[in-house]
Amino acid sequence: MRALTLVALSLALAGCAHGPRDTAPAREYYGTLEPMASDAVYFVVTDRFVNGDPANDQREQGGPDPRTRSFDRPVPGVPDGQSDNIGYLGGDFKGLLDNAGYIRDMGFGAVWLTPIVDNPDQAFTGGEAVTWGGAFQDRGKTGYHGYWGVDFYRLDEHLPSPGLDFAALTQELKRQGLKTVLDIVANHGSPSYTMPKDQPKYGEIYRDGVLVADHQNLASEQLDPAHNPLHRFFHAQKDLVQLSNLDDTQPEVLDYFVGAYSQWIDQGADAFRIDTIRHMPHAFWKSFAERIRAKRPGFFMFGEAFDYKADHIAPFTWAENGGISVLDFPLKEGLAEVFGHRGGGFERLPPRLYLRDGPYANPYELMTFYDNHDMPRLSATDEGFIDANNWLFTARGIPVIYYGSEIGFQRGLAEHAGNRNYFGQERVDAAKAHPIHAALKRIAKVRQASPALQRGLQLNLLLQGERAVFYRVYEHAGQAQIALVLLNKGDEPTTFWIRNYLQAGRWRAALGGGTVEVGENDVIEATVPGHGVEVYLLDAPVRRADLAAALDEAMEHARRR
Repeated sequence: MRALTLVALSLALAGCAHGPRDTAPAREYYGTLEPMASDAVYFVVTDRFVNGDPANDQREQGGPDPRTRSFDRPVPGVPDGQSDNIGYLGGDFKGLLDNAGYIRDMGFGAVWLTPIVDNPDQAFTGGEAVTWGGAFQDRGKTGYHGYWGVDFYRLDEHLPSPGLDFAALTQELKRQGLKTVLDIVANHGSPSYTMPKDQPKYGEIYRDGVLVADHQNLASEQLDPAHNPLHRFFHAQKDLVQLSNLDDTQPEVLDYFVGAYSQWIDQGADAFRIDTIRHMPHAFWKSFAERIRAKRPGFFMFGEAFDYKADHIAPFTWAENGGISVLDFPLKEGLAEVFGHRGGGFERLPPRLYLRDGPYANPYELMTFYDNHDMPRLSATDEGFIDANNWLFTARGIPVIYYGSEIGFQRGLAEHAGNRNYFGQERVDAAKAHPIHAALKRIAKVRQASPALQRGLQLNLLLQGERAVFYRVYEHAGQAQIALVLLNKGDEPTTFWIRNYLQAGRWRAALGGGTVEVGENDVIEATVPGHGVEVYLLDAPVRRADLAAALDEAMEHARRR
């Protein structure tokens, strides 16, 4: 598997700048102390994961009219051999819970599921017709994805089963070792105008069954919030396609969403993912975060600000704007370049990590990913997915994997071209034999057991071409671990010789197995196979002087953020 030898060097220890740090005071080293950093996240579009209970499919919903029926709506004009669907397909809480063990066994500690609130009961008849590979098209589409909220206080009827509402789901997921990340929306409701005839629920907002706002099938500029009480929740300006544009300046809008999402926290949500966060101002999110955290101190939230420029998305992470983490879109762009078919070198990634004096409040708390439901899936070979996962589960940040990526499902395909296709129990059952799944499980289990990989500072030694070497170091509250990560995304085995900052002690190979005794000034020589990874772990505090100096500097940069 891996060749490992030690090369003893005949350097004297006395007076060496990189010798032991026996008399130095104890220090703390960490990238983050955020509890959620311990848990890699598996993301599912609930309706498209597994149909565990056909009894809640609501197959007759929307009536017989082909324009409004809601279940199983294939996109017209799909090329032979391809598929895409904009209707409900039956995925539900039971399908998710039935496979909690599968998700946990891969090494995940949390599940992110799409919004659970009530959505319209018919397919939308306004807007532009959905076409194969199209974007910003909604005619013929349903709210299967959950983002077209109508009553944010009520659970959508497609999801629960008898005895399995949201509270029961989160409780059982916790029992099986999984936290629940709930996707939430506050900037928009459902599509609200351009319908030939006003449809039930579209453009309407309810509070536990009571109507509080109605767009009335009017274009945004036709609304009269000052004089019509049903319009007061909405801006009179258009935002995204035909979606209602909720008015962040209205205190009752903030009250509505704080109340709605507080109840889902009460039912077991452990964290929030905030959809379209950049479509509402920082002042709204600061107030929202303060009120949520007054109820649940330290409650973790991360937002989707779909922008590849770090300076544009970082302000959401600042304390003065609510201290909300974000999905790491700038790094995602780099991961696609390095691990996708373009095959760029590791040198493209360090500028996107922002480990020193970057714009983020804390880059170690960013959610790292290479694709999701709103963009084309990663276009890569099996080996590309394996390499990408080896990076995500060892480098800084909290990794997020989109359902199906463990088998390269629908790779390279965008929304309305198969990105959100139904996965199903058969694929889940078959996934365990897939090479991407096997490699993902190996490295995810290593991260799951390593505080250094979860929360440690990252100190880069080499990121160039097909090779990457870096340390992750964690020392806090009596727990100490140094991780040395070796990545090879090339096709052939490669040998690493590591001496820089290498601390003496008994290191263990987390994947290859076995231990190695490293003396002062020794070198680790390790051969890593093609598309492979090795992580060496030393369960000891930092004693080497030059390593301590580098980490002290890294912590100093962290304190400046």
